[in-house]
Amino acid sequence: MKQIAWKTLPARIYRDGDLYDTERRQIFARSWLLVAHASQLQETGEYLAVTAAGYPLIVVRGENHAIRAFHNVCRHRAGPLANDGRGKCEGNFVCMYHGWRYSFDGRLIGARDFGAAEGFDPREYALLSLRCETWRGFVFINLDRDAVPLSKLIAPLDARAKHIPLEDFRFAKTTSHDLLCNWKTYAENFLEAYHIPQIHPFLNSAIDSTKFEIDVSPPCVFYLAPRRDDSPVSGLWAWMWPCLSVNVYADGVLMERIWPLSATATRLDYLYLFPEGVEPAVVERTIKASETTTFEDKAICEAVQRNLDAGVFETGCLSPKHEQGVAWFQSEVKRAINLV
Repeated sequence: MKQIAWKTLPARIYRDGDLYDTERRQIFARSWLLVAHASQLQETGEYLAVTAAGYPLIVVRGENHAIRAFHNVCRHRAGPLANDGRGKCEGNFVCMYHGWRYSFDGRLIGARDFGAAEGFDPREYALLSLRCETWRGFVFINLDRDAVPLSKLIAPLDARAKHIPLEDFRFAKTTSHDLLCNWKTYAENFLEAYHIPQIHPFLNSAIDSTKFEIDVSPPCVFYLAPRRDDSPVSGLWAWMWPCLSVNVYADGVLMERIWPLSATATRLDYLYLFPEGVEPAVVERTIKASETTTFEDKAICEAVQRNLDAGVFETGCLSPKHEQGVAWFQSEVKRAINLV
């Protein structure tokens, strides 16, 4: 019995600037987003600042070893507490603009040289906090205070990853890649293996892409293919709504975050982790294989985006054999932005 070839989203969905703002509010501001690994925040005062879908965020290791998250925005006049990246504060956050100081639990503890002001209550100007939860060493945040607990949403990934000793993994390296394409263009590329024989010669030689298994377990999608010989690729990939991909290697794992920058620009932040004691040569080989695949994906995704922007392509169709993950993703996008 033949299956239905689903219609794709219309091309305008991948280039509409107004829709990008809607997606920021309706998708990224309501989802669990990976921002760090606990091994990046080992000592009190260590922080990591990142801009996710236009939202400036900061996570910090505070007193009692607790990890907390806030908007990276001073309550005085919106100055930043820190530039994007990792660092360490001694004692408290200090706004880079006017020097207001905050404790690591978000309390305003000093408004530098502010002067006497009637009605000014420092308790009303604490940092804006975020939901912050940890899964097996990975730190996630959510801007939605009423969001479903991370543990419930990540359950499918947790079940699939039980055999991987993630608790023994440690941060090794981060890399970033800027792409001239809509974030959905890249996400959909990750969500199917149909293109592998055409685009990825090394990856296609490392796995048997003719035997790919696809498992759509909302909010996750999993891909499994037999691994050939001693390739660094394990043959297991996972993806979690809306922008996290998990690449499992023979000796490590890559957590890949897909951050939209605009309607037609995307940044990939790669977080590589390996067990302690792994040889540097193994780490280098794994990262090299990953970067090779990324370069190939970047080239094809940018070419697709140029065609989406050209105004010729309107809608296409999805393979019921290879693109079930893409179909589910597109249905989630439609639901999130109320696209009829």
